[in-house]
Amino acid sequence: METWLSIILVLHVLVALAVIGLVLLQHGKGADMGSGFGGGSSGSLFGASGSANFLSRATAVLATVFFLTSLGLAYLATHKPKATGGVMDAVKTETAAPAAAKKAEEPAKDASGSKAKDVPN
Repeated sequence: METWLSIILVLHVLVALAVIGLVLLQHGKGADMGSGFGGGSSGSLFGASGSANFLSRATAVLATVFFLTSLGLAYLATHKPKATGGVMDAVKTETAAPAAAKKAEEPAKDASGSKAKDVPN
């Protein structure tokens, strides 16, 4: 499951970068607006609306792939398998470890049964 998450995440980032590149390469419709006011252009105000070229079709395909990878990542993030045990099991193991370490650090008892004390000389 985690391998699918990694594969989709890498694909998602690559498609996002490709969409950014394709959008920046395209000729904007607003670029012809200035030439429409007497620049000798015979087209309409916002450019000619012809058939879609390769860049616009590739952008549409990549945008669809980007949308699908977004949905896939959202699905994989929300449907992770539950860990075994409950919340209290994790708490019990965390509190048991310091108690065991504390018992190991207790000073050894001497022959009289009292704990040995460090007395400065």
